[in-house]
Amino acid sequence: MRLSEKELERCAARAVRTKVPSGATLRKAVEILDKAGFGVAILVGDRSELVAILTDGDVRRWILRGCGLDVPVLDAANRTPIVASPTTLREEIRALMRSRENPVNQLPIVDADGELQGLLLRADLEGEDEAVHAIVMAGGFGTRLRPLTDATPKPMLPIGGKPLLEHIVSDLAAAGIRDVSLTTHYQAEQIESHFGDGSAFGVDVRYVTETQPLGTGGALSLVDSGSRPLLVMNGDILTRVDYRALVSFHREQSADATIAVRNYEVCIPYGVVERDGTEVRALREKPTVGFLVNAGIYLVESAVQRTVPQGVRIDMPQIIERVIAGGGKVVTFPIREYWLDIGRLEDYERAQEDFDKGRLD
Repeated sequence: MRLSEKELERCAARAVRTKVPSGATLRKAVEILDKAGFGVAILVGDRSELVAILTDGDVRRWILRGCGLDVPVLDAANRTPIVASPTTLREEIRALMRSRENPVNQLPIVDADGELQGLLLRADLEGEDEAVHAIVMAGGFGTRLRPLTDATPKPMLPIGGKPLLEHIVSDLAAAGIRDVSLTTHYQAEQIESHFGDGSAFGVDVRYVTETQPLGTGGALSLVDSGSRPLLVMNGDILTRVDYRALVSFHREQSADATIAVRNYEVCIPYGVVERDGTEVRALREKPTVGFLVNAGIYLVESAVQRTVPQGVRIDMPQIIERVIAGGGKVVTFPIREYWLDIGRLEDYERAQEDFDKGRLD
């Protein structure tokens, strides 16, 4: 069976929103990619012929290489993308998108002359729901945020008129993630009273009450997620990370675990001497050094979850280290969207200011 005329019309409208001149800069292409919201920009020539595609994953891999965005978009794009035609059968399209060697979530449709006719998404064939179970760690005491947390759990502190945890849950729902487990300990009743069964927020909420704190990873042993991957994140993070892009990236990499990372720069307040033995090679005055830091968001396969000991305190970095030691594949996913770890009073004040001034988008 072929795609219907209605489906082809929808694909054609979608392609218009994702088209980028092939001579554009990477920064401009990323702007269009983000605005369209389909995880891809399609690069075309003067006749609207397909030249290349740029996916969200391509952009994040480019960033991991330490490269900037003010370069020709073709430097980072895929010039040999998988494509379909308007007459390609539905089952052939599914086979193309599910390929083990090169799974894709966006498939350009081109005619016999190579001109762009449409953009098909995996969700068109398989539905919107992401087969992922999310676990949000919301049981901490928030001691560094006292006195604000004397009677309120940290994830329930308000930002922009609603609790931080509600921002997280709403974003998960918007990404198509319906099954959400909240791990609770301190002031658990406030969290349960606010979210209930989750239906008011578009999710199905389950509660995992820790009788004693189990660290950032111990609660994984208490959650039944079946064979689905687990999205694990701290409950004190304000972010606009694209969860769909994270899941797609994880699958493209065939990873056992993916760690979301954020660039963090440190300015060294002294002149740095570069040397070879005793001989000076260069002097760098007060350089800025960049690092990738753990953003407190992980995606792990169910096999990883099954290795977590029952009822034992363990943190996610320890679990990740065990995966690496066991020969598993762990990859990094760079967050280029807004992200803030709210661990201190000054962080909370900044979150309030960023929200009020519209800096989250």
